[in-house]
Amino acid sequence: MSNAYTDAEFMTSDEARPLRILSEYIEPRTRLMNLNVHNGLIFWGSARLHSPQGPKVADAVDYYGQARELAARMVRWTMDSHAEGEQYYVCTGGGPGIMEAANRGAADVNPELSMGLNIELPHEQGTNAWVHERLNFNFHYFFMRKFWFMNIAKALIIFPGGFGTMDELFEMLTLIQTGKQPRIPVVLYGRAFWDRLIDFSVFEEHGLISSSDLDLFYEAENVDDAYGFLTEALDDCPVETKRRREGRDSVAAG
Repeated sequence: MSNAYTDAEFMTSDEARPLRILSEYIEPRTRLMNLNVHNGLIFWGSARLHSPQGPKVADAVDYYGQARELAARMVRWTMDSHAEGEQYYVCTGGGPGIMEAANRGAADVNPELSMGLNIELPHEQGTNAWVHERLNFNFHYFFMRKFWFMNIAKALIIFPGGFGTMDELFEMLTLIQTGKQPRIPVVLYGRAFWDRLIDFSVFEEHGLISSSDLDLFYEAENVDDAYGFLTEALDDCPVETKRRREGRDSVAAG
């Protein structure tokens, strides 16, 4: 007889699902606490937007290169502006495309500030090469992965993306709108893309949101625009030096 927790067949069974979910809460929480990681600049965007040699969208805009540049500039800024332990980490979904670009930009400046929360998917590869080894997290459950994104998020930078990016964006906007998530800077990068994709004013015109809800995000035209908005907004919201871990753990859990 073996202990239940060493029984691989049991641990991967439907009955043990609560244990697997709990492990994706406890292990990242423990590692983040030990690493003193609590400030994330979350970059979201399509896994399909690769380097300039790959496919592009919206009149051949090099979103990959711009995500890389913006991430690098944000890492230089935090290294110049914040003490060790208070610096911001560039955090992505850990995959290819825009995620790779942001991790690559961070690693260009300081690999130790490049973080990835990867997800197991049947048709996508593993973590990109620019996520630092000790900051590489792997998830099976989307909702646990999103919990940790939201838990460390101090700003969101959303590049063009597909269904997954839209899911993440609207969940975060909902949490901010309803007060479940503290107000943080949210940047929609690439005004031409977002203006064509979503006419946010229609929500207001139909009385589905308040006019003030349109201020929950900022549409950035280019790297300079996004960088200026983010650094100014984050300077107005000083980095926490004393962590309130229990309070942060309750965020997004409701």
